[in-house]
Amino acid sequence: MNNYARIFLKPKEEREIQQGFPWVFDNEIQHVKYTASDGSGWKEASLSECSVKDGSGVEIFTKAGGFLGTGIINRTSKITIRIISQEHADKVFEDTKSFWEKRIRDADSIRHLHYSKNDSYRLIFGEADFVPGLIVERFCSITGDVILVVQFLSLSCDVFRNDILAALEKVCSPSGIYERDDADIREKEGLTEKSGWIKGGDRGTIITILENGIQYDVDIAHGQKTGYFLDQKDNRRAASVFCKGKRVLDAFTHTGAFGLNAAKAGAHEVISVDISQEAVDMVNRNIALNCMGSMMKGVCGDVFELLKKYEADDEKFDVIILDPPAFTKSAKMIQKAYGGYKEINLRAMRLLNEGGILITCSCSYFFDSNTFYDMLMHAAMDSHKRVQILEKRGAGSDHPVLLGYQKSEYLKCAIARIL
Repeated sequence: MNNYARIFLKPKEEREIQQGFPWVFDNEIQHVKYTASDGSGWKEASLSECSVKDGSGVEIFTKAGGFLGTGIINRTSKITIRIISQEHADKVFEDTKSFWEKRIRDADSIRHLHYSKNDSYRLIFGEADFVPGLIVERFCSITGDVILVVQFLSLSCDVFRNDILAALEKVCSPSGIYERDDADIREKEGLTEKSGWIKGGDRGTIITILENGIQYDVDIAHGQKTGYFLDQKDNRRAASVFCKGKRVLDAFTHTGAFGLNAAKAGAHEVISVDISQEAVDMVNRNIALNCMGSMMKGVCGDVFELLKKYEADDEKFDVIILDPPAFTKSAKMIQKAYGGYKEINLRAMRLLNEGGILITCSCSYFFDSNTFYDMLMHAAMDSHKRVQILEKRGAGSDHPVLLGYQKSEYLKCAIARIL
């Protein structure tokens, strides 16, 4: 018997884990068995009374004693244990450096099936790549430099920080590694927020990448999350098919990526809108970078208000793209989010010419696919439109979906014809 603490679940709480769910919540734990620090042997206690240190490796068991996996405990978080392996703890912790290097190599090899060395893509997608809490974006600049942007969003990966960084160095040979651990989720994990260069600090934080034949300046230090949303790459290319010779509205544009794809495809006019002036400044920078100023412009404004104004002014578009931020980050706010999503989609449907194309997205995990398409149906009813769904899409191949962990299937993207 090894000396790692043993977490025993309440009756029937193991089902989700057996289906692939990688978390254990505090209210699912029956009791803990651990070795006493005074050498008096094994003790049994409740989660709150046990002396197991946060960040320690633990083994998870059913109430009946069936082994489920090894994880990292963190009683500061509601997600008390994040599971890192289905093997016993002594096997996992025998050589953590090799353990995490294998995880990084496995993820990297999957990406090589879809992307070239000159592409930018998500290298590690947290739990879906079996590295809970870790996000790694691999940006390749137009000069061929590989820059990694990393986020250690949970204690379960932060405790292995040095091993993981060493593995990333060995597998990817990056020119630079930039840390974006300025997300508030770290506070919920008992971790401090921080950001900055881990390697390559002599360079600037704006890098130029190439995606779908278009150049983008990406601000890895100040842009949202990791600076750029790689998950929509394939959807941007799919949307551009409908844009040749068309008037296009690109709402919630962020870096202007959907709009730039539309302009490259030969759109007659593209208006890219964002409420953030910093985002619009980057849009205009990217427009200039690709010499698309004659057909595309960035506009700073509230999309909700702008859609109302366009409707009042009887403006019409051939293609409208809606790629808003998540309107809900909790299950409690779904109904409020439903109203927000419905409003922008309803107004977009009214603004489209007959047979116009609506590309509409939601990146909120809590706003699931059934709810998303139900919202579109009711938006169509209230706008007195008929809607043909031409494609149902999600995130790219660099965002694998882990069965049993629905949060990994977060992005919905519908391409619809409005009649």
